[in-house]
Amino acid sequence: MVGRGDPSDFSDFEFDPGTGAPTGTVYDWFQRGMKLLSEGSPAAAAALLERAADAEPESRSIREALARAQFNSRRYADAADSFRWIVDANPTEDYAYFGLGLALWRTGDMEAAQEPLAIAVAMRPDQRHYVSALKSVRATLRARRM
Repeated sequence: MVGRGDPSDFSDFEFDPGTGAPTGTVYDWFQRGMKLLSEGSPAAAAALLERAADAEPESRSIREALARAQFNSRRYADAADSFRWIVDANPTEDYAYFGLGLALWRTGDMEAAQEPLAIAVAMRPDQRHYVSALKSVRATLRARRM
């Protein structure tokens, strides 16, 4: 199921029977979430990182990892919300604008995707993947207008 990891992805965690939360610190959850993400288990990572974000709601590093996990598990609307949170908290985060634009693109909202991608490109014109994404969105929008 999307948004929930394979139970074996959590095999090195014990869970509190009262709350269902993994034991350990929020930092432990973040580290395990990052490991799951790097190992190709984004849904499991997202499930764990959601717990970490709930426990530390102001942590941009947790929120960015969560957004990446949500995006990689095809939860694009959730990823857009997480990237938007980062942008709102720190408008100088070019990667968050890029992630927001990509997530909106994947939801099919090309109009909304264009602005954050343009901001990411303006902030970091040297990032070819930012430029490429913006060009693709703009080409799609032009083609739809014809």
